[in-house]
Amino acid sequence: MRIKYLLALCVLALCTSCSNDEGWVSLLDKDLSHWRIYQSYQHTNNFRGRAPVDEAGEKIPPIGYDKNLYNLFSVEEEAGEPVLHISGETYGCVISNESYRNYHLRLQVKFGQKRWEPRLEKALDSGLLYHSIGEAGVDYWLSWMRSIEFQVMQSGTTEGNSGDFWPIAGSKADIKISKPNPDVKTYYYDPNGEWLTVGSRGATNFCGTKDYNSPDGEWTTLELICYEGKSLHIVNGNVAMALQNLRYTSEDGDVPLVEGKLQLQSEAGEVFYKGIEIRPIEEMPKEYLSYFE
Repeated sequence: MRIKYLLALCVLALCTSCSNDEGWVSLLDKDLSHWRIYQSYQHTNNFRGRAPVDEAGEKIPPIGYDKNLYNLFSVEEEAGEPVLHISGETYGCVISNESYRNYHLRLQVKFGQKRWEPRLEKALDSGLLYHSIGEAGVDYWLSWMRSIEFQVMQSGTTEGNSGDFWPIAGSKADIKISKPNPDVKTYYYDPNGEWLTVGSRGATNFCGTKDYNSPDGEWTTLELICYEGKSLHIVNGNVAMALQNLRYTSEDGDVPLVEGKLQLQSEAGEVFYKGIEIRPIEEMPKEYLSYFE
């Protein structure tokens, strides 16, 4: 009888484990079959938001789609699982083939050692861009699609943290921030603060958060939860930021931004991603509803 009871417990535990992972779909394989590549330029310290020009003063075109110059994006294997290696030698991104709406995304990230101009003396940087629409190359760095940025930043820096928000190409969101002292330039997420617009002509063009990263050289777990114009940036299990009323500015006014493709940035620094998985959701998880009150 006792043996049968123990066997039943084992079966129940296995079923529970399967249930917890139900619906997750991996977005990373050795062929990068879920992604498309875009590369722009090898930017320099003199970059000011304009395409570089040749000796005749003519604009130099970007590298473009599907070329993977310098083997910028490659897939390696670590402990039997695929790892996306981004060398950082040019600016650019991988773009998901599919668009997503109402989902939970999870992945792990860590930075390498290589860096390139214009980040030779700066912290290593990357980013998870979501609700990406249109063509690549429409942002300040001429490298990415219009989107919302979940910043991915090396730990222990003064330039920002993983989970920060940057608007890309006219996007914006409402975020709870404290009204800063007039002398304070950086706005930070405050769950007890006031909902203010961040992005295109809002209260500020950037919103920072606390540093929840793992130590350098260790994997940091990132989670992104999106549901009907609301999103959560989660770093190592900590809610780094809650955003709502995601949108972008057009000639006809604000347009809701509730779905789109995913992008992972190459931004002049070496970075690794693994465990990229996504699953659909039918509502914002109840444990996070209070962040939107």
